[in-house]
Amino acid sequence: MNVNAVGEFVGAALILIGSIISVISAIGIIRFPDVYTRAHAATKSSTLAVLLTLIGTFLYIWFSDAFISVRVILGILFVFITAPVSGHLIIRAAYRSNVKLADSTIEDELKPVLHGSGQKKKQSNEHEQGTEQPQGSL
Repeated sequence: MNVNAVGEFVGAALILIGSIISVISAIGIIRFPDVYTRAHAATKSSTLAVLLTLIGTFLYIWFSDAFISVRVILGILFVFITAPVSGHLIIRAAYRSNVKLADSTIEDELKPVLHGSGQKKKQSNEHEQGTEQPQGSL
């Protein structure tokens, strides 16, 4: 077995692993209860699946044809940069549009940040009055 055969095998294995993760991602999109968890499955695992598939394709082409595909490299960079950002923006828009969380959700950590809470207002009042204690003081 020479280096080219090993490279082709690794590329094909990465493509297979990416395909399996893509199927798992599709199952997560179908099974999860609300838009937030579905988006989690759609963005993170799908990004990993696409990246593994593209890296496997890049390796396979490189070892089988001795050709470095710039298009595949650009595709990898584009997916790596845009998929998480677009997923974040879609979920943020859903949250700001008051899309309901699943009934099984225990805590909404974003609510005090966006809508404010009593503790945050209290801290800002202390800061304005100059009664805030410096860090490390007793």
